[in-house]
Amino acid sequence: VQLVEFGGDLVQPGGSLRLSCAASGFTFSDYAMSWYRQAPGKGREWVATISMTGRSANFADSVKGRFTISRDNDKNRVDLQMNSLKPEDTAVYFCSVRYRQVDYWGQGTQITVSS
Repeated sequence: VQLVEFGGDLVQPGGSLRLSCAASGFTFSDYAMSWYRQAPGKGREWVATISMTGRSANFADSVKGRFTISRDNDKNRVDLQMNSLKPEDTAVYFCSVRYRQVDYWGQGTQITVSS
């Protein structure tokens, strides 16, 4: 299993950013995919999960209404669209899959929200 995130950047408060995660090594369309984040000095926080088909998704209260998650099962990719970004969204963002009862993570991509 390999997960590679990209799209991290420095963005101003109120701005938008789209993260992507490229997955390989498993049958992507058979698994729900998630995004997590870890802010400096804090534990890893769940952000969002999208179902295998992409028809349903769940979000942490902290991002609900601002973030959306989508997937392309033909391209083995899951995206996180982040709008109305706040300084408290600053973190390293990871995509994750629970494959055969083991959680796999990418290396993460840094988002910094600052003016």
